[in-house]
Amino acid sequence: MDLLLVAGLWLDPSVWDDVVAGLAARGHRGIAVALPGQGDGRTDATLDDQRQAVLDAVDAADRPVVVGHSAAASLAWLAADARPSAVRATVLVGGFPSADGAAYADFFPLVEGAMPFPGWAAFEGPDSADLDEAARDALAARAIPVPGAVAQGVVRLADERRYDVPVVLVCPEFSPDDARAWVASGDVPELARARDVTYVDLPTGHWPMVSAPQVLVAALADVADGL
Repeated sequence: MDLLLVAGLWLDPSVWDDVVAGLAARGHRGIAVALPGQGDGRTDATLDDQRQAVLDAVDAADRPVVVGHSAAASLAWLAADARPSAVRATVLVGGFPSADGAAYADFFPLVEGAMPFPGWAAFEGPDSADLDEAARDALAARAIPVPGAVAQGVVRLADERRYDVPVVLVCPEFSPDDARAWVASGDVPELARARDVTYVDLPTGHWPMVSAPQVLVAALADVADGL
């Protein structure tokens, strides 16, 4: 099965290399999606550019599973909205889809038109507890400032058939019970309306493709095997 792997903020497609290899060993094709502004040198990329890159990958694949990490959960959801009959399922790793009209990822201040990695103080605790100092240094060194027109882009959703696309919420730094409570309380309105949501516990931090790629591979392959 084809699994499109969409990285979250600051990361280029190479962050998925170990996951792609692991999925191949399980008989699946992992395809790391190259997002404009994340590794190609572009500083003028927009959220629409990134959305189109994911849709192009969907159109080139065979009813893929779209895996969105962190903020890119919204990109996976945008793909389900635009291609509800072509996306087999969405897998959201450590992230939740933004609602229509919300900013994509306006989390930190822009510096010269882009949102740089803010440093590890912003991610102390469960997010980064499984990363040692060397891993933190390496991840920070590869971080690419997110173009402002991506971070501050507005999510637009239009097709309610997205709610029929199965969703698997992979819960790394939070528990499935935490996630269910957030959905039930109205904090995640898009998932509250989704008709088929499965919660998967993943005992890692926020970047499992870096800290525990084979654990993530097992979770993703199990999802694919069950579809």
